[in-house]
Amino acid sequence: MEAAAAAASAAAAAAKEAALAASVAAAAAAKDADASAVTANEAMAAAKEAAVAASAAAFNAKEAAATASAAALNAKEAAAKASAAALDAKEAAAVAATAGEAAAAAAAAMQASKKRKFSLVDDDQYRPGSESAGDGVFIDDQGGPPGSGNVDDQDLISRLPDAVLSSIVSLLPTKDGARTQAISRRWRLLWRSAPLNLAGQWRIGLIKKILSDHPGPGRRFSLFISSSDLSKYVKGWLSSQALDNLQELELTYNRWLAEKLPSSVYRFAPTLSVAKFVGCHFSDLIVQLSLKFLCLKQLTLDKVTISEHAFQSMLSGCTALESLELKSILGFARLCISSQTLKCIGFCTGWAKESVIAKELVIENTPCLERFLQLHPMYALATIRVISAPKLKILGVVSEFISELHFGTTVFQKMIAVCLTTKMHTMRVLAIDSVGPNLDTVVNFLKCFPCLETLYVIFRSKTCAFINNNVREYDPLDPIECLELHLKNVVFKNYDGTKSSSIHFAKFFVLNAKVLKEMKITLRYHRLDRWFHTQHRQLQIKNRASKDAQIELKCGATDYFTANRHTHFLMADPFGGMLSRGCSKCSRAPF
Repeated sequence: MEAAAAAASAAAAAAKEAALAASVAAAAAAKDADASAVTANEAMAAAKEAAVAASAAAFNAKEAAATASAAALNAKEAAAKASAAALDAKEAAAVAATAGEAAAAAAAAMQASKKRKFSLVDDDQYRPGSESAGDGVFIDDQGGPPGSGNVDDQDLISRLPDAVLSSIVSLLPTKDGARTQAISRRWRLLWRSAPLNLAGQWRIGLIKKILSDHPGPGRRFSLFISSSDLSKYVKGWLSSQALDNLQELELTYNRWLAEKLPSSVYRFAPTLSVAKFVGCHFSDLIVQLSLKFLCLKQLTLDKVTISEHAFQSMLSGCTALESLELKSILGFARLCISSQTLKCIGFCTGWAKESVIAKELVIENTPCLERFLQLHPMYALATIRVISAPKLKILGVVSEFISELHFGTTVFQKMIAVCLTTKMHTMRVLAIDSVGPNLDTVVNFLKCFPCLETLYVIFRSKTCAFINNNVREYDPLDPIECLELHLKNVVFKNYDGTKSSSIHFAKFFVLNAKVLKEMKITLRYHRLDRWFHTQHRQLQIKNRASKDAQIELKCGATDYFTANRHTHFLMADPFGGMLSRGCSKCSRAPF
């Protein structure tokens, strides 16, 4: 019994220890489980963050791939366009080279046609390889004489395609273009297939024949209508098929005819690129038709009568117009111009007493206008207002015949500055007709145009008793920006070195134009060499402000820039090509 009790007690103790050990193990396991749970939660959170980051990275990579793909596509398109442009340029260069050869060859062919006579056989007498010319001359299939198998012996023009030859023929004067038919069989049809160029004074019967024989289209038609007998045919001629798709039209009426412009002119509106009308009347039909001159780039109206409504309708339809020349326009007193494409305006009034003549010009909205040319200083508009011309850089000839000249809020009256609040920094070239001359007036224009680079001054003699001596001291505390930084070229016309006013005027620019490169002075009269030496000393040329300046004095003749013909030629300086006539008594060449 005792042994059983002892065993039972031992078993109980063992069970107790086992229970304690199990409790400790359970506690440890629970602790480990808690730690594992915490680790698992952290791992899950980390995995979730990693998944979000991976998703964002994938999205960014997708966007980057799309951007790269688009860039590659754009680069491919740009490369294709560049390749096409290079090909076009190559073709254009080839055409230009061909045209150059063609021009030389055409001249040679025309010269040859005057030295030898070609007599062509009829089609039924044609023999392969050669053609009998009837008078002992043979012409091979290429238009050259037999035996010219060597390419160098053949005329270059024979190797050109018909399209190029047709273009050459259309650019020749009418008579020369028609004469090309005598060169060879091949040229017989070229004149009729080339766009018609009909210009000059021709007999009525000949004009009829040319227009009836030529199938068209037309390139240029220029006609002077000198009499009413000729005028009655114009409407029918303008309706001819030979003038279809006409590009250039010039109709000049004798000023005494006062003829109305034929309505058949308006059929050329879609194709005209150059148009000139002289001495005719425009009806208001142009307003009703609402014409669109989509290709017209150059327009000249000279001594024409047109209502303001008709002119505005015509101008609004010229959506590609670049240069506009208006002379002696009759029909309204005030002209307002707005154009999004216009680059040049040439204007002058006339002496006509009949009807109403334009006296005021308002340049209202011309964002592309670069030059305004007053074509004759004495036939100037009474008032000119420039409201908006942000690119205007060439102006002239400005004279006292302009009563009022406005640039924004800046106002000149008879060349005298009344208000100088607006400055035009775009102006580069200025031509002034100055009576006296008057230095104060010119300096005020320099202040209005502070970035001026080239200045032309036409000296005009003053007839009144008071003459400004032009003695002016330059104030360095009140510098003139134009003289300090920009004025590089100065030209004086009709200079009279015998008058102190002219000497002081020129000397002011010699001594104060800091960046001057060139000054050219044309004299009124012939002078001897010793006079030039004296003049150099009076102008103090050795003390010139710009040591690099080249100053030239030359004999010439009186010149008032009355022959300005550069409205439609957009050269950098329209006044630079107006050469002096030079002096007849000496060898000093004009410039």
